[in-house]
Amino acid sequence: MFNFGNFLTLSTFGESHGIAFGGIINNFPAGLEIDFEAVQYQLDRRKPGQSAIVTQRKESDTVKFLSGIFEGKTTGTPIGFLIENENQKSKDYDHISTAYRPSHADFTYDQKFGIRDYRGGGKSSARETVNWVVAGSLAKQLLPKKVEITAYVSSVGDIFCEKPYQELDFSKIDSNNVRCPDSATAEKMISKIKEIKKEGNTIGGTITCVIKNLPAGIGEPVFGKLQAELAKAMLSINAAKGFEYGSGFCGATMTGKDHNDLFNENFTTQTNLSGGVQGGISNGMDVYFRVAFKPVATILRPQKSVDKDGNSIIVEGKGRHDPCVLPRAVPIVESLASFVLADLFLINRMRRI
Repeated sequence: MFNFGNFLTLSTFGESHGIAFGGIINNFPAGLEIDFEAVQYQLDRRKPGQSAIVTQRKESDTVKFLSGIFEGKTTGTPIGFLIENENQKSKDYDHISTAYRPSHADFTYDQKFGIRDYRGGGKSSARETVNWVVAGSLAKQLLPKKVEITAYVSSVGDIFCEKPYQELDFSKIDSNNVRCPDSATAEKMISKIKEIKKEGNTIGGTITCVIKNLPAGIGEPVFGKLQAELAKAMLSINAAKGFEYGSGFCGATMTGKDHNDLFNENFTTQTNLSGGVQGGISNGMDVYFRVAFKPVATILRPQKSVDKDGNSIIVEGKGRHDPCVLPRAVPIVESLASFVLADLFLINRMRRI
């Protein structure tokens, strides 16, 4: 499927080394004045070439809106947009035209479609996420202004930001290249990534996202639960390997007496191990979750593999690749969370008169 969302939907097109990426957003309400700078800001946070610890592919990632917006306001018709690819080096991938790279989508795409675009991974490339950032940045503008959606890098390899999110200054997230709001931890993370990059290797980690001031009542019962919609979105990100919200897997080690969030008289809760979600519906407390990302599959070292005919071969990554996906994934997590919430907000308007 190349569609995302329930009522508010996104359909995308484009490949890593094709002419352009783009998408169509359906059911976006009319009359919203668009903050174009906010959209480009998130694209700039995601784009390659920002620092020494990300891929050096140079793309301006400038979005062009083709339809659905007139005189700065949405018209209620489908919003079409385009981001042109400007810096492809497709020859870097000639050596894998018939080879299957370990832990990539090469083999599975070939099995599903019988053909694959090997240039940068084609549709399986993380460059696809540029579409999601545009859509999510627009969707964020549908939400009440008080709703704050903030993501940050909380670990790289075995280096963790130990402070709980309540003690962090989120204004410092973009003060360093790794996007961790704790300066001392950020320095260690950056050093680790640079060390791994020199080895021609890659490294994974986690991103934490916090949603503040979300009203109670958002999320659909049974099959449209808030946490399930967020999990589906996050696990659609390239390299995502895990999702947990609230107490997450630690909750499995607790008893009900210790885990239950007791109510205050104003309907807030004394603790928030539920992660702001109960019965699949927001309860007004902070929603917080964590996404685990594996190391980028392309490493600049020789590895054993097979070709399309099953022959043993040696493959080695070439070209420009991220040694760690995390810094550029922060705006992707924020944008997808925004799209999920906007979709559920619009659905929620139909629930009560």
